[in-house]
Amino acid sequence: MKIFSEELVEEARVQSHVADLSTATIGEVLLVAQYLEQKTGIPFIRMDQGSPGLPVNRFGVEAEKAALDRGVGSQYPAAAGVPELKEAASAFVKAFIDIDISPRACISTTGSVAASFGSFIAVTQRDAAKQRVLFIDPGFPIQKSQLRVLGIEWREFDIFPYRGQALRAKLEEELADGTIAAIVYSNPNNPAWICLEEEELQIIGELATKHDVVVLEDLAYFCMDYRRDLGHPYEPPYVPTVARYTDNYIIMLSSSKIFSYAGQRMALACLSDHLFDRQFPALAERYHDTGVFGPTFIASIQYMITSGCTASTQYGYAEMLRLACEGKINFVEDTREYELRAHRMKKIFTDNGFYIVYDHDVTRPVGDGFFFTIGYPGMTGGELLKELLYYGVSSISLSTTGSLQQGVRACVSRMREELYPAMEERMRAFNEDHQHK
Repeated sequence: MKIFSEELVEEARVQSHVADLSTATIGEVLLVAQYLEQKTGIPFIRMDQGSPGLPVNRFGVEAEKAALDRGVGSQYPAAAGVPELKEAASAFVKAFIDIDISPRACISTTGSVAASFGSFIAVTQRDAAKQRVLFIDPGFPIQKSQLRVLGIEWREFDIFPYRGQALRAKLEEELADGTIAAIVYSNPNNPAWICLEEEELQIIGELATKHDVVVLEDLAYFCMDYRRDLGHPYEPPYVPTVARYTDNYIIMLSSSKIFSYAGQRMALACLSDHLFDRQFPALAERYHDTGVFGPTFIASIQYMITSGCTASTQYGYAEMLRLACEGKINFVEDTREYELRAHRMKKIFTDNGFYIVYDHDVTRPVGDGFFFTIGYPGMTGGELLKELLYYGVSSISLSTTGSLQQGVRACVSRMREELYPAMEERMRAFNEDHQHK
């Protein structure tokens, strides 16, 4: 039995100014769910927005307070980031990824959203022949919205049928015309939680070098592949990265999920030293500077977007990175609650007729973490999104993430202990209402 009537959900859609629920964005689904909650007082099971659901890291908070007490709020921070953060970032990359990036090439950004925005500008302006971006989907919808704002063209493909060695031929096909400036993906993946394996990262890296393409590697869910014992500084296994196979990369490291520091909007764009020092005549002509990628990225592009990052937050992030390198913060164990939630939520769905859409990497089942994907027999992703709303569950359709598979993305971050019984009851009712249709 449905929790909300079709008439009430339609009212919520109209009042929230959503054109089509089946293709609704994260923000639009959020508005509809909030409207229904406020109208009825019935709590929603919120699987829509990927906002951290754990307490903020207290070490960062204390370091920020101390920085403000020192008076850092009275001065503009350096556009490239405060020295303490840059040094800590370089050490962090070495400790957990085992890659050498100098502090100068670790650049503070106002969240990874600002990092990708500035990166898209820089990589598509460095060479007049390379002005398109290639997405290995499914992916983060906001990044395509950024390209719409910038007027940059893109291509995309769903990796679902191209895992392992099949990825090489597909990438060669996409890169063959020489117009691709950058390849973008997240690892672990938002929304599917798949993880690119070593052979796939090697393929991407080799072809990025061959075709002179910059890889934008989004590591927002850093060390959150809980199937591996990651998170021990300066000890293997290290986080997988394309940086082992090419010098053409920008790694984006966010504080939002691993330290639950989302409200402070702090991240890093870590450029390879090779890319940082490359000189591009097209950049020199456009910005009337030397055209060296790193300085242009910092002073002529990133500074124009945010004019630097909040100084006190940079010191907070630096302290968390430093303590992680010293083994005094175990951020992997701090976030493992997401794994436990995903395991419980997946079981509720699969016990009631649902299936996991992206269920395997190349060699093993997909792990449990911040996101997962579900489908229901006979339903498109848009239909499933809408039907779940009637049962008090919000999600987003996989079609909005570049996926060609039918289903929805589920985020575990807002799940609470008291909601599991309600979720079980609602999904049992969903299955009973739909299994014989």
